Order: sequence, then structure tokens, then C-alpha cells
Amino acid sequence: MSRQETPGQPAELRFYITTPRSCSYLDARQAVSIFADPSAVLTQDIYNQLAAAGFRRSGNDLYRPGCPDCSACIPLRLPVHFSKNRSQARTWKRNRKLDCQILPPTFKSDHYALYRDYLQARHADGGMADADENQYLEFLTSYWSNTRFIEFRDSGKLLAVAVTDYLDSALSAVYTFYDPEQQQRSLGTYAILYQQDLVKRLGLRWLYLGYWIEGCSNMRYKADFRPCEVFRDGCWQILD
Repeated sequence: MSRQETPGQPAELRFYITTPRSCSYLDARQAVSIFADPSAVLTQDIYNQLAAAGFRRSGNDLYRPGCPDCSACIPLRLPVHFSKNRSQARTWKRNRKLDCQILPPTFKSDHYALYRDYLQARHADGGMADADENQYLEFLTSYWSNTRFIEFRDSGKLLAVAVTDYLDSALSAVYTFYDPEQQQRSLGTYAILYQQDLVKRLGLRWLYLGYWIEGCSNMRYKADFRPCEVFRDGCWQILD
């Protein structure tokens, strides 16, 4: 990594830019990321500031895309007044009898087993497909964030887990994994709807959904949640 100054961020925090690597989302492109100093002591206050500037959390790291010749990865968030479309309303109704529990971010064997099953079914060629127990927790949790695991069960059977960070004025949907044999339930969509409903119940303002990539089929669904806001040219704006 090389050091980079990032305007508008905490003055005492340094940022580093990675060397180019193959993009995980768009073919024949190179990806570059900007990371908050990995050796710095990060805090919830820093997280609040950087999330508002389009950064995401992965483990203990805060990052955002910094590709010099590409701006396809666009931060996206849902405002509290988001309204479900017809398909989303059906998904909400179909799953709302699930038992939902908000838990501390600790290791549970059935969570880990579901995570492994999900990755083998959806991302078998990814770098985390063979993650051990320590790598699993290192990816989803951090020592400084206010993180919770929201689990969804049907008659005791674990169907999905949504890893969610609590910010001062928002929730951040970090990662969701679910039973790959339950495609008909649209559990990924339901997890977003549940977290957005939680935003309302907690009196918060937004749900951060990470990066929307219009040219990537796996990321395109995020723009189906309207109204939504995207971070462009240094500010949040309604997506047309």
C-alpha cells in the first residue's frame, strides 16, 4: 500500500491505497482500494464519519474503492422513508412469521455451518469459501464496531444471519448469508427489509447497503429499493 491524503476525513487518520488487482465484479478491470490506516486505533466516531463518506467495514478495516479509471462502485443507502414495492411487500409478508433474534457477534456453530453452506453454493470460487472459524469471525466482526448478528429461524431451523453495524444515525448491512436451499423465500431481500424496519423502530435515518454496481448482476438488485441515495461527487443524492 502507498499513503494517500483523503480530503474531508479525520485529520489525524492516514489513508493508504492498494496496488491494482483483478476486479471481483467486472471482467477485464483492475481494482484499487483506499484503506484507513490499519495500524490506527479506530473508533465508532471515526466509523460514523467515514460511513457518511462512502466507506465500508470489512473485519477491522475501513475501505472504499479508489480505482483511478473506474467509478462503477457507488455507495448506496436507504432513507428511513423507504417504501416497499409489490415484490418486496410479498417477500415481507412471506417471511414475517420468522423468529428474529438480535444477538452479540459471537461464534455459534450453526451460524458458521450456514455461512460455509452459503459460500459453497454462491461463491465457491471466492477467497473465503474455505474460511476457518477464526477467519469467519475476523471477516464479520471487529474490536471497535457496534456489531450485531440478526438471525432468522423457522420453527427453530436457522435460515439466515444478517451481520449489522449500529451507527449513530444509521445501520450498516455488512453481510448476509442464508440457506441456499430456500431461494423461494428471497431471504436476502427480507434481511434488508427487516434491517430497514429496524432503522425506523430505532429512530435512525438510513440503512447503508454498501456498493451498487449497475453493470454487475449480483449488485444490481440494490437499486430496486426506492427511494435510495447514492454518494457521488462528494455528497449523497437521490438516485434518479
